[in-house]
Amino acid sequence: MEFSKLFISLFILQVSFAFNLSIQAAPANSNLFREYIGAEFNNVKFTDVPINSNVEFHFILSFAIDYDTSSSPSPTNGKFNVFWDSDNLGPSQVSSIKSSHSNVKVALSLGGDSVGDGSAYFNPSSVDSWVSNAVSSLTDIIQQYNLDGIDIDYEHFNADPDTFAECIGQLIKTLKKNGVISFASIAPFDDDDVQSHYKALWKNYGDLIDYVNFQFYAYDQGTTVSQFINYFNAQSSNYNGGNVLASFISDGSGGLTPENGFFTACNRLKSENKLHGIFIWSADDSKRNGFRYEKQSQALLAISH
Repeated sequence: MEFSKLFISLFILQVSFAFNLSIQAAPANSNLFREYIGAEFNNVKFTDVPINSNVEFHFILSFAIDYDTSSSPSPTNGKFNVFWDSDNLGPSQVSSIKSSHSNVKVALSLGGDSVGDGSAYFNPSSVDSWVSNAVSSLTDIIQQYNLDGIDIDYEHFNADPDTFAECIGQLIKTLKKNGVISFASIAPFDDDDVQSHYKALWKNYGDLIDYVNFQFYAYDQGTTVSQFINYFNAQSSNYNGGNVLASFISDGSGGLTPENGFFTACNRLKSENKLHGIFIWSADDSKRNGFRYEKQSQALLAISH
């Protein structure tokens, strides 16, 4: 009798422990703010961007691309080169901003929309060769620049979704296992080809992906608050269990803008415990308006989450 009581007690403890773990694992409100920087070569610097000490702040260098640096760039099968404004955003500047602000981490983003005058394609020769080259070249860049994480932003593909999933999944897994990075994110948007690749990656390696930088600004200009909320819920379902971040583009060219209710939508998400963070494309564009919305985003996130 005592044995069965003990067994039942242990079982109840196990169930409640598992239940608590599942609650802890569910995405919740966060004070994470992320910003892409360096793609447009307009001399923007880390120190230009206001940093609120009460948020977790990620700069994302844009971009590292596996193309050569010739006048007519060609794919290099996972051998990455730096294509951001490294004169203003170099290793010493990374070290300086991180030492000045203990809440700042710096990542690099892979791919992007274009390279030179053409599109930047994910173009592996094979899974094994691409992963081997990518691990080696990115480890060198990440260590040289004292970086903390990577973001995946390929938008054009010369490979099927399963190949993309294996290459990127194995890359993230290896870099994390080797202690080279502490976080990874993906940056999909609502396009059938793009979504098929990222959803395959999420299905097989979603447990290794810390944040989903969904490009909500790729939706039509003039998006309303209610449309934005619907889009957010749809993508949270696509990337189920993921930390899907709210986002806008600072030149106002697409999606829901701050002028049209972005922060209203964020407050609504926050009230539903769904505001997992905010990211902006990009510091380069925000330089023109004095980083007004970076300040507003961080102020919202810094309020007890």
